[in-house]
Amino acid sequence: MALPEKLDQVVLRYETLSAEMSSGDLAPADFAKLSKEYSDLTPVVEKAKELHRLMDELDGANELLADPDTDTDMRAMAEAEVLEIQEQLPALTETIQKLLLPKDAADSKNAILEVRAGTGGDEASLFAAVLFRMYEQYARQQGWQFELMSTNETGLGGLKEAMATIKGHGVFARMKFESGVHRVQRVPTTESGGRIHTSAATVAVLPEAEDFDVEIEEKDIRIDTYRAQGPGGQSVNTTDSAVRITHVPTGVVVQCQDEKSQHKNKAKAMKVLRSRIYEAERQRQADERASSRKSMVGSGDRSERIRTYNYPQGRVTDHRINLTVHQLERVVAGESLDELIDALITEAQAALLAESI
Repeated sequence: MALPEKLDQVVLRYETLSAEMSSGDLAPADFAKLSKEYSDLTPVVEKAKELHRLMDELDGANELLADPDTDTDMRAMAEAEVLEIQEQLPALTETIQKLLLPKDAADSKNAILEVRAGTGGDEASLFAAVLFRMYEQYARQQGWQFELMSTNETGLGGLKEAMATIKGHGVFARMKFESGVHRVQRVPTTESGGRIHTSAATVAVLPEAEDFDVEIEEKDIRIDTYRAQGPGGQSVNTTDSAVRITHVPTGVVVQCQDEKSQHKNKAKAMKVLRSRIYEAERQRQADERASSRKSMVGSGDRSERIRTYNYPQGRVTDHRINLTVHQLERVVAGESLDELIDALITEAQAALLAESI
């Protein structure tokens, strides 16, 4: 479908939504749903109006140029206007095409962040802690809420694994690009010979699922309780407050022991379980829609090596788009992470645009 026809459909839908919302006959839930769609279409309609205005001005200028009675001054003004409009049109058209790209339904959701130490022993757990702090600082800088869910610490200040919920506008839309294997190359503090070691940590970013996104029946889950343990295996509680939930149909297992209350641990574990099942189904549907989509910016697969942090050279390289930035300290402080994420979003949009042509 040509761009003008697409825009006509969008404007028509926008006007229909406006009329329905003004009727006063909608239930609150229906009004909220239509309101969100209306809000999503607003930037498209605004750009469509801008494009329509430019095309009208271009037609008017061309009419003056085609009229033999147009005087010299008016002809010069019309020629300048045509050139100016022609310079603006490509960027405006590309912006509109990007706005019209199919949206990931999960982009507007909050995210659950999981960071786990991979290969590399103690150095891997220390790197996992660096990544977790990086995302916490990045979230704060974005104005998002970063809520710790659980941690499994080592005795050296590292993390075997840690989980957090990140809440705010457009969290998953940006954070989803962080899923995968992150590799670090540096000299460990315990290394006396100055040799560079390579370690890794795994990052998973899941869209936080709502109750209505995933229905989990009681008969499909098995709940086990046990005594929470700290580093080294020592007991940190005198009651069986830790919870392990197994979703039998899918085999997904989630455990939580961060809270002293079994009830709170169960609630946290259920939230993670729901999000993991939702993400698995979301990924399955995405793979069915476009098996080639994974090759665009990467699949988000946890097994995919996506980024290397090289401390001796002070660089961070994202292997999905072959982008290297020499601002390692600023990246791990969360300050320059946007440079990588923005580039990934641009690449993903370009791939979608190419696919839609």
